[in-house]
Amino acid sequence: MIEKVVYINRCAKVVKGGRRFSFSALAVVGDGKGNVGIGYGKANEVPDAIKKSTEAAKKRLYPVKLRGDTIPHEVLGQYDGGKVFLRPATPGTGLIAGGGVRAVLEAAGVKNVLTKSMGSKNHIAVVHATFNGLRKLRMAEDFKAARA
Repeated sequence: MIEKVVYINRCAKVVKGGRRFSFSALAVVGDGKGNVGIGYGKANEVPDAIKKSTEAAKKRLYPVKLRGDTIPHEVLGQYDGGKVFLRPATPGTGLIAGGGVRAVLEAAGVKNVLTKSMGSKNHIAVVHATFNGLRKLRMAEDFKAARA
């Protein structure tokens, strides 16, 4: 399994004695063969937050339709304010993506794709938008079966 921590956030709660810090972690887990999941975990310590987020991601693995090492067609994924445009690319192009988008695509096993992140720069929104785009993908065979 490919486990990637996308983002760790520190949160402060002001109490009588000062500030109390807690942490949240956003993680992506995939098998590199078309299954990918996203998890979010919160704890008082960073390792615990990471562990919780990866466990949550493993529980929510979803299959993604891939054609070889790229995606079958262009797609726009949306979640909250985040929008991510994914376009298939020829072999040798590589993974043209940054941050959370790259983490999700690597975990899913995509090797050649062009991406553009638009709208919100929030890590959670971008990761979920990428995941939404991947879930929207359909193969030509799916359309043929639906028409028949």
